[in-house]
Amino acid sequence: MVTDTGGIDDRSFNASSYQGLKDAAASDPAIVPSYVPSTTESDYTPNINSLVQKGCGIIVTVGFLMGDATQAAAKANPNQKFAIVDYNYSPPLPNVLGLIFNTAQAGFLGGYLAAGMTKTGTVATFGGQKLPTVTVYMDGFYDGVQYYNSQHGKHVKVLGWNEATQNGTFTGDFTDQSKGKSDTLAFIQQGADIIFPVAGNVGLGAAAAAQQNGNGVHLLWVDTDGCVSAPQYCSLFYSSVVKGISVAVAKAATDAAKGSFTGGNYVGTLANNGVGLAPYAKDVPQSLQTELATVKQGIISGSIKVASPSAPASS
Repeated sequence: MVTDTGGIDDRSFNASSYQGLKDAAASDPAIVPSYVPSTTESDYTPNINSLVQKGCGIIVTVGFLMGDATQAAAKANPNQKFAIVDYNYSPPLPNVLGLIFNTAQAGFLGGYLAAGMTKTGTVATFGGQKLPTVTVYMDGFYDGVQYYNSQHGKHVKVLGWNEATQNGTFTGDFTDQSKGKSDTLAFIQQGADIIFPVAGNVGLGAAAAAQQNGNGVHLLWVDTDGCVSAPQYCSLFYSSVVKGISVAVAKAATDAAKGSFTGGNYVGTLANNGVGLAPYAKDVPQSLQTELATVKQGIISGSIKVASPSAPASS
């Protein structure tokens, strides 16, 4: 695996991806996982090429920003198998499996949950970088709040993102926790009591700000179950908006080892359990949980529309 710049311990998509390789190795001793870290974007190409030279059974690259480097390596090495998290190619490449996730669907549930739990009537979200794989979460979150408002006659406000203009708050990277902390403190000053950071490790700064505030501010975590990946802040999480990266990566590695790997694209959705919400905090009322279950089924059936310009087509 080649990590993105967030690093192997980002408590987000890099960590989840590597967990997938470790899970695959646990089920098949022939699979031996390893990774090379990327410190900057200029590391992507040499890191990928170093693993090509090693003759890896499959090379997993992590993140939207690695799309070009992965495509170049795949075309130059047509017999090498690749999987890439959060990127898909159109038309698909025969030796690359794109692992993509319709997180607008899960983000919608997160927004509905936040709107149902806020006591101030204001919630907030921010991203690391303005990438489709980030804004797709924010679109869903924004829409979920609006849907809650329409169903309950409320006027919960969303700070940090405007879906109509596709503009909002971004820290500029996925590593600087101080930026996440300062943005979160600014949101709190504007009345937000639930924060949804879509920014990998930067989100830990948001959690630190919420903890420091100590005035009933909560969060939704992203990508992974925050109570597992950042347990020190578990008491602050109402839930997490998750995507099944580790399961998808494990299957790609296992298929490669068995000789059944095929390129193309996998799309995780609510319907196939590729995205969803982590277990709720104990203070989320059962009545709201029941509403969320109904909303989830509505999204799956198509009676509730979740639209985002960054959402992948279902597969």
